[in-house]
Amino acid sequence: MPAPEPEPGPDLPVTFRPTRTRIILLTVGVAILVTLTVIALLIDWAGPGERAGFVLTGLLCLAVLTLLSRPKVVADAGGVTVVNLTTRRHLEWAEIVRVNLRPGDPWVLLDLSDGTSLPAMGIQPGLAKQQAVRDARTLRALVDRHGTGKADD
Repeated sequence: MPAPEPEPGPDLPVTFRPTRTRIILLTVGVAILVTLTVIALLIDWAGPGERAGFVLTGLLCLAVLTLLSRPKVVADAGGVTVVNLTTRRHLEWAEIVRVNLRPGDPWVLLDLSDGTSLPAMGIQPGLAKQQAVRDARTLRALVDRHGTGKADD
């Protein structure tokens, strides 16, 4: 009996990212910056150094939350690019052996042909579990269609 054809999957390129988490992080970051800037402008006892300190603290908070909102996974004809907090790695389709999202996993793990695993933080079930499961299945289908690896649940 011949092997079943992989699911067609979406057209490439496709980007996976935790949208709700990103919206919350960026909104909170902007709110902190605005709040600290308003406080810096309203306090009459503060000198220019203290005011600048408030604004810089707000900017630092926004920068950290922006960094936390960075993860994404981009699949295109040339392979998959995984962008995590501080790293970016491009993988050819054939390098990906398996796409894993098991119950309790904080994000998808990609098993690679060199025997290592790569976390793909752009697909995470935190605030949108069903979306993460759909995204993981879509990425599996794309790996099956474009790569030489096998996808498991």
